[in-house]
Amino acid sequence: MLKKIECYLQPIKLEEIKEALAKGGVRGMTVYECRGFGRSRGYTEEETPTAQTKFRPKVKIEIVADEAEVDGIITIIKKLARTGRIGDGKIFVLPVEDALRIRTDEVGIRAIR
Repeated sequence: MLKKIECYLQPIKLEEIKEALAKGGVRGMTVYECRGFGRSRGYTEEETPTAQTKFRPKVKIEIVADEAEVDGIITIIKKLARTGRIGDGKIFVLPVEDALRIRTDEVGIRAIR
């Protein structure tokens, strides 16, 4: 079964994570620049929260992988993204019903390898 891993991370961590995932066998990913906030409403430990929320810059990484590869991918991301401070990010894992490579009509796991 295929899984989609969606990660929201600090932009400063992107290059290191990208390189480690490539070395770990990840064959493709999509990266988006975005902004958002979580439980802390966008404030860091050093800031005094106000009534307004603050959007923080983030990157979103999307990876579709075989279910057997998911734990290894998550381990790499967690190890490199974690600072122990507010704003380290989130990882979501979702089921992917199918995949199709448009150029070759390959489906399923063959479409992403």
